[in-house]
Amino acid sequence: MGRLLRIARRYWVVTLTLAIGLLGIVLALTGAGAAVPWIFSGYALAIAAWQAVGMVRDILRGHWGLDILAVTAIVATVLVGEYVAALLVVLMLTGGEALEDYANRRAKRELDALLTRAPQLAHRMEGDEIVEVRADEVRPGDVLLVRPSEIVPVDATMRSAEAAVDESSITGESVPVEKVAGDAVLSGSVNGQVAVEVVATATAADSQYQQIVALVTEAAASKAPVVRLADRYAVPFTVFSLALAGVAWWISGDPVRFAEVLVLATPCPLLIAAPVAFIGGMSRAARNGVIVKGGGVLEQLSSARTAVFDKTGTLTHGSPTLVAIRPENGFGEDELLTAVASAEQYSSHVLATSIIAAAHDRGLRLGEAEWAREAATNGVQARVGGREVVVGKFRFVAEHAPDAARTPIAPGELAVYVAIDGRFAGALLASDRLRDNARTTLERLDELGVHQTMMLTGDAQATADHIAAELGITRVRADCLPADKVQEVAGIAERPVIMVGDGVNDAPVLAAADVGIAMGAKGATAASESASAVILVDDISRTAKAVEIGRDTVRIALQSIWLGIIVSVALMIVAAFGVIPATVGALLQEVVDLATILAALRAIGGRLDAKAPAPAAPVPAASAR
Repeated sequence: MGRLLRIARRYWVVTLTLAIGLLGIVLALTGAGAAVPWIFSGYALAIAAWQAVGMVRDILRGHWGLDILAVTAIVATVLVGEYVAALLVVLMLTGGEALEDYANRRAKRELDALLTRAPQLAHRMEGDEIVEVRADEVRPGDVLLVRPSEIVPVDATMRSAEAAVDESSITGESVPVEKVAGDAVLSGSVNGQVAVEVVATATAADSQYQQIVALVTEAAASKAPVVRLADRYAVPFTVFSLALAGVAWWISGDPVRFAEVLVLATPCPLLIAAPVAFIGGMSRAARNGVIVKGGGVLEQLSSARTAVFDKTGTLTHGSPTLVAIRPENGFGEDELLTAVASAEQYSSHVLATSIIAAAHDRGLRLGEAEWAREAATNGVQARVGGREVVVGKFRFVAEHAPDAARTPIAPGELAVYVAIDGRFAGALLASDRLRDNARTTLERLDELGVHQTMMLTGDAQATADHIAAELGITRVRADCLPADKVQEVAGIAERPVIMVGDGVNDAPVLAAADVGIAMGAKGATAASESASAVILVDDISRTAKAVEIGRDTVRIALQSIWLGIIVSVALMIVAAFGVIPATVGALLQEVVDLATILAALRAIGGRLDAKAPAPAAPVPAASAR
């Protein structure tokens, strides 16, 4: 009962219209039917005047909408004495708006799930007391208590010994993730069955979950170009409808014929179909782990012809593993690995983690540096155990050790060179694995009409060519700087162009592409902020899924628009011959509106989303420093 009252209050005009209709029935049954025409007509004209005010405001802003048809139909039916039809047109107009609102709420369910789950409160530990504060009051360094089944309010690190958290809303990982002291915990994660203490590392505004919520908010507020295109049908459809009604009146000589045609000239298919379909498409994308920043992105995806990929972290896993140690000048393998891992503790490069892990696997004890500094994209210098260690690219190491010599590498491998106290100490070889489903993703894109593929990377040409050959990519540009990537994408003739990347250096080209897709599962970086869509799950196949959803959404939107137009025009033509009374026509038009909305709601998706391609066997690939 309470829910019905809330719905009645939300759609109060529809409720009032139904109440007026019920009042008319009661008056007719009690012998006071003479008042019904006046009540129905007066109420209908009042609604028409209310709608006309909004219509005039839209026209003054340069927007010619379809409300003129509904307003004209209401006035026409009142003037010819079809007061029941007038009330039905009012119900059609207000009911159509209510149905649109309801459909939007239904279609945005997955998008709203992120917003409604946004953490609001935190339990801050102040001495022996636990103080409840708003999430936006938390500052880095605050110690927070997260109770069982509560949402982690901000990004933090584990202070307790261990815990299991549900990160499904952030990463799509369905299995609880085990955390130990020192591990990062993402905001939006759900704690397990044991209360834990965490230390905040970011404010609420800068945390992972809030970044995703910001993307969702931007997506929900966007309006797709095809929706604006639907608005352009307003003028020709209005002119056609008025002309047909006028011709029917002129030929028949009966002004009632004019009203009978206009009650069927509903604007609802045009007003409702596209917005509902695109919101449904964004909802479907969110359910599949892709946040799309607007319906216009889906439209571009639907017609994409070229897909461009970054390599490291996109086509490959971005987590290279150590495959060989080649010491020189009397250095031993363990000695070389210990020195390199000790220096790499002060590097932010993805390869550093793999080298440190390899040293730990061998049971090596790492030393602390007296000083360390990182040369971005080149390498690291550090003084460890009284010795100066230089790790990085060959040219960088050769500047400190003139006797450095290149080591042979196989396709897909990367050499990290090392100098110790000015002497060449050797090299470490690493390799990155190609994503299991990278090839099947490219094949699926080809099936969807994206026939052109290209790879842009900062890697050496030999490494890039190896990866391209594994995947069947024929267009490759290696040794790219961010500006080079932008220039390459700008020069592609087969558009629209999709660009898929994951790093900060990909941000400019993601913004420059027609559709930039960021692999943002590991954090909301500059790449995800500049992209048109963000993949929340570490799965490149979602790129093809996004294109599929875009194609389905645009197809359904246009089908729904034309379904409404064709049925309405057919009914108007029939009504022009006087076959459909105004009251019956108004009832038929409600059916057309409902059919249009149901057709557009198909964009939310269905059983096909449950099907997933089988993973391919892992293939070795290369990584770049």
